[in-house]
Amino acid sequence: MSYFCYILECADGTFYTGWSTDPQRRTRRHNSGQGARYTRARRPVRLVYVEAQPDRSTAMKREHCIKRLSRMAKKNLIAQNPGIDNQYSQISD
Repeated sequence: MSYFCYILECADGTFYTGWSTDPQRRTRRHNSGQGARYTRARRPVRLVYVEAQPDRSTAMKREHCIKRLSRMAKKNLIAQNPGIDNQYSQISD
């Protein structure tokens, strides 16, 4: 089984970080109101960053590390854009 750490951009411009075995499915659940409480009030959300991890434990640890990053550091991480096919290098404050 594959595990991923992901970042969503919420409608209000904030970022939400999580982990999942299927980030696209998880994004759909966030958008349907079945995701985290944080994203329910900030829909729609958009998947902007995905990072594969070797196991669940590593994915959870990476999620914790990303959550501790500053907004600017998250924007820089997203600009590297691994695994996402979009143009997201220009993120506004």
